[in-house]
Amino acid sequence: MKFQLPRSTQNWITLVGATIALISLFMIIFLFTISTFWKDGHAYIGLVIYIILPAVMIAGLVLIPVGMGVQIRKEQKRKITDRPPWPKIDLNDIGHRNAFFVFSIGTTVLLFLSAIGSYEAFNYTESVTFCGTTCHSVMNPEYTAYKHSPHAKVPCVECHVGRGADWYVRSKLSGTYQVYATLANVYPKPIPTPNENLRPARETCEECHWPQKFYAYKLRLETHYLPDKENTQWDIQMVMKIGAEKPALGLREGIHWHINPDVKIEYIASDKERENLPWVRFTNLKTGESVLYQDQDSPLDESEIENAEVRVMDCIDCHNRPSHNYRPPSLFINSAMTAGNIPPELPNIKSVTLDLCDRNYSTMDSAMQTIEYELDAYYKQNYPAIYENQKELVVEAIQGLQDVFSENIFPEMKVKWSEYPNHIGHLEFNGCFRCHNDTHTSNDGQAIRKDCNLCHIIRAQGVPDNMQFAVGEGSLEFKHPEDIDEAWKEMLCTDCHTGVNP
Repeated sequence: MKFQLPRSTQNWITLVGATIALISLFMIIFLFTISTFWKDGHAYIGLVIYIILPAVMIAGLVLIPVGMGVQIRKEQKRKITDRPPWPKIDLNDIGHRNAFFVFSIGTTVLLFLSAIGSYEAFNYTESVTFCGTTCHSVMNPEYTAYKHSPHAKVPCVECHVGRGADWYVRSKLSGTYQVYATLANVYPKPIPTPNENLRPARETCEECHWPQKFYAYKLRLETHYLPDKENTQWDIQMVMKIGAEKPALGLREGIHWHINPDVKIEYIASDKERENLPWVRFTNLKTGESVLYQDQDSPLDESEIENAEVRVMDCIDCHNRPSHNYRPPSLFINSAMTAGNIPPELPNIKSVTLDLCDRNYSTMDSAMQTIEYELDAYYKQNYPAIYENQKELVVEAIQGLQDVFSENIFPEMKVKWSEYPNHIGHLEFNGCFRCHNDTHTSNDGQAIRKDCNLCHIIRAQGVPDNMQFAVGEGSLEFKHPEDIDEAWKEMLCTDCHTGVNP
């Protein structure tokens, strides 16, 4: 029996549409098979399989009835046929019958493949690969920092979207503009931190970090290097008061007291980045006690308070760079020197590397070339004996600095530490000192204190061969590595420490 289709399918538009759809279908099947066995495939293969090719196939399928409709109209105009204006299905007609079975079987197969494809497309758009590498040049800083963060095994959507259809829809609607901005090259550099319209931290962070999980004291050991010729090592050991001294005491004291379920801390920020918090209110939810603190250096008047947004403090107000932390050079160079990736025995290596990180570069390639040229030339000119006999140390320093630089500074996107303040701590950014600065006081004279022992106890400090240790359970008074007398007590750390000043 000869296979026939209706005469209306015999036109170029329908033929082209069917060809496009079939080629796309076979390409999807082929690439899907390849990706199944080739686990380390290219980052864009999922984009092609689950989004681009299905869109092309659907476009081809749409052309089939369009072509048939155009053909019918042509025949009617030329009086070639007395075909009625609406389609008529007659299964006794072999052409109609063949078309019916082709359509029915094809639709069933297509719906089945569409269900699988839609599910896979959903999974792909929720994947770390899609978030981090599809728009490589734009998201490269965020993706790189994420891969070196404590949350590197947590999928992006767990924090940026969370659970539930409503937030999924919001994220995709927001992503629509982001796609346009990327294609049109109108996105800002650097990408601003999305402080607005974020999902509440307690719906994301507390999926893993819940308040009922109490944390006790934690020992923190830090190694710093001074920018002198010898790269003098300065160690400090601190007991961080994450929670109470004993886990059984819960959140009665310590740093995490701020999220105690029995306490509410509210604040008003005078800037979009929430770096300045001139108004803070503490409320004891059990007793109803409330204390209002205002920064005496920049108090708000009544009209400003009435029109301002009062926010309840949550995890993100301190942990604002949980996965995309761009560390200052003073910190990532310290880490590289401690690990031996930048040899600390090279004279002046700390000061020279800090200077290189403080420059503005147009591209990552120019930064890498400058680092290599400048470090090589510096030791060749100033320390010829080291360059001649221990050149491998210079090579290690070049590679070590290039590695940590490329993980934290991204010239093309104008991304570096100063653009994204980290509110944990108080060394390079005000962080804790946004409130704990002795200038936030209440009407009765209470102050939010800037007291070292509120958050940590210094157990030891100094150069390795001349350490100063606390006696028993006592605490040491902080001693500045450089002799600045008592000035550090009157100043904020950020008055001197900018990220390139250790």
